[in-house]
Amino acid sequence: MARCQLRIYDGPSDHPSPALDDYPYPNGRRNITLSVGDVLPVLIDAIESGRTWLSDFLDDDITISTDLYEVLLAYQHFRRPVA
Repeated sequence: MARCQLRIYDGPSDHPSPALDDYPYPNGRRNITLSVGDVLPVLIDAIESGRTWLSDFLDDDITISTDLYEVLLAYQHFRRPVA
């Protein structure tokens, strides 16, 4: 399966980005699988820049691996402030 690369839009360019409709959707589903490494830099930049479009996706579901979920739970547990 071809891997989709996310790009940050910074204005018109000489090389147009491929449209989302150019990607095949397996099983007719409009979902794309990306690595955490592809998504995190874009999300971090958007959070640090205070982008309001992030709030549009607050109720969206995401799927993560069990391993990542367990690491996040452990991290969350140990990051709790001590009373």
